[in-house]
Amino acid sequence: MMQYPQIDPIAIAIGPVQVHWYGLMYVVGFVAAWLLGRYRAPRLGLSQDDIGDLIFYGALGVVLGGRLGYVLFYGIDQFLANPLWLFRLWEGGMSFHGGLTGVLVAALLFARRHRLGFFQLTDFIAPMVPIGLGAGRLGNFINHELPGQISDLPWAMAFPHMGSAPRHPSALYEFALEGLVLFAVLWWLSRRPRRRGLISGLFLLLYGVFRFAVEFVRLPDPHLGFIAFGWLTMGQLLSLPMLVAGVALVAWSRRQPRPVGKAREPERPISTP
Repeated sequence: MMQYPQIDPIAIAIGPVQVHWYGLMYVVGFVAAWLLGRYRAPRLGLSQDDIGDLIFYGALGVVLGGRLGYVLFYGIDQFLANPLWLFRLWEGGMSFHGGLTGVLVAALLFARRHRLGFFQLTDFIAPMVPIGLGAGRLGNFINHELPGQISDLPWAMAFPHMGSAPRHPSALYEFALEGLVLFAVLWWLSRRPRRRGLISGLFLLLYGVFRFAVEFVRLPDPHLGFIAFGWLTMGQLLSLPMLVAGVALVAWSRRQPRPVGKAREPERPISTP
């Protein structure tokens, strides 16, 4: 059994002001997306200012959609008992599926404003997302969230406030799969032009597979338990439409015109303001 690292969830405290690691992980994700977007902006003919606007749209989608999705899918009773709980973001409680919905709405608005195809834009965005997902899972781990089921594996850990039994560090599994693996696959594949919709479809498909698999070793939310059949969790239930949409989008992409030419990464460094 490995020792659970004792990391204070509060990264910085100055008087009554507290900055939590969980919130900082979102900053890491947005900054990473901004840098990667600036690097590849020439592919869509976007300016550096356009990338800043895109990240702003996306950040609103993530925060608003993620929090509202969590309230709707996981915490409606808690919200009804205390509506102000909606704004306590530093305590955690963000839904990926809600955040994804928010980002898709933001992408639709941005694509219309800049006269881009919707899937043209989502193919551009998809490889920029996994770093933020991975950072968010690290924030969950530091917050002692997403404990796994009891395990005798060498890397199992005893979670704080959950007794001495070692458990799967499921947040770290998701960090590795949703963050590192998903980023590596999508970034590598998107280095060359691909049929429209392929990268977006692979994002949905791979995330859905990874999330569905990890949920088997992750404890279900205690106030929800298993949703169906004695084993299906809310996370798995919400991931099923992603799997279906991912397969459908990959199949649809195969009927799209083959891209002409080869994409090149920017040859000159992008100046910073």
